[in-house]
Amino acid sequence: MNLEELFNQNKEECIEGRYLTLEHIKPLLERININNRLHVLGESVLGKPIYGYEIGSGKTRIYLWSQMHGNESTTTKALFDFINVLNNGSEFAEKMLSAFTFYCIPILNPDGAALYTRANANNVDLNRDSQDLTQPESRVLREVFENFKPDFCFNLHDQRTIFGAGDTGKPATVSFLAPSYNEERDINENRLKAINLIAALNDELQKYIPGQIGRFDDSFNINCIGDTFQYLGVPTILFEAGHFQNDYPREITRKYIFFSLITSFKVLFENDIVNNRINDYLNISQNKVVFYDFMYKNIKINYDGIEIITNFVAQYKEELIDSKIQFNAYIVEVGELENYFGHYVYDAKGAAYSDDFTNFPKKDQKADFYLNENVKFVNGLIKS
Repeated sequence: MNLEELFNQNKEECIEGRYLTLEHIKPLLERININNRLHVLGESVLGKPIYGYEIGSGKTRIYLWSQMHGNESTTTKALFDFINVLNNGSEFAEKMLSAFTFYCIPILNPDGAALYTRANANNVDLNRDSQDLTQPESRVLREVFENFKPDFCFNLHDQRTIFGAGDTGKPATVSFLAPSYNEERDINENRLKAINLIAALNDELQKYIPGQIGRFDDSFNINCIGDTFQYLGVPTILFEAGHFQNDYPREITRKYIFFSLITSFKVLFENDIVNNRINDYLNISQNKVVFYDFMYKNIKINYDGIEIITNFVAQYKEELIDSKIQFNAYIVEVGELENYFGHYVYDAKGAAYSDDFTNFPKKDQKADFYLNENVKFVNGLIKS
């Protein structure tokens, strides 16, 4: 199977970028609502509908949800790309639909999606509400889980650009986790199913983004939805869509999430899973906070009247302005910054730093500055 070709043929062109709301996907939901596959499951805090989409008639039941965190939209895009495959009438689609029943919630947190926030409208992180179920969105997710009775759960998220694949200097473009089901992080039969599937996904993705797959921390927190569903006996896989070089809209990462979804169900369909791949799973580089968006090295600054050579870093803030996401770079740290990497690295080779304020790279200051007074940086990048 040519995954590149499959993606190009089924990519949903109507959605792109980072800002993805219920209004953006409503036309897609209407288009795929064949034979009443679409259901209104409940409402968000602000009264927006939460939609579920069911397709397939197979014995193995797959539960997928995205945008539990409203500002994590990459997996939603990939989910619609995958739904397009299921509806394209191909032989592969027919196999999938006869083997599996899929239940998808494309946007669990429509209020957070509109506001471009992680939390919901009550400022609650839904991924810490799996026990108390204080929020309507959390109750919807749990009710579908109890009624649908899935055989596998796919918990779809984005992760920030700060994560790397261990200390390799490569970004964690896609990361996975088989959540723990207890404090001891034991591995039982259900967790092992998730581990074995992740090992198979890693095999496939290494062909396309070698060294850029991460393994998320598996510390147990029963308040997290993945840990709860694993505790309740259903193999659960956390997907984290991360950074690919220069891909801040996450359109390239979207493709690799799509590859992961297709590969998941191809492997399950073919029953092509080795019985015990714990070591392969543990050999996936663990996610580590080692990246900044911008790193400036060997900068000459005046520090308390003394000229020194140092480094500083800046990070994008994703700010919703006029219904568009603006990436605005702010200085976040000054110092040696050993063992850290930058997605963009500039070696100043001793050039002197200056700006329109204090002539010092101050934390939380916009990354607009000069080097040797003749090289101008605006929003983190050299202004041509």
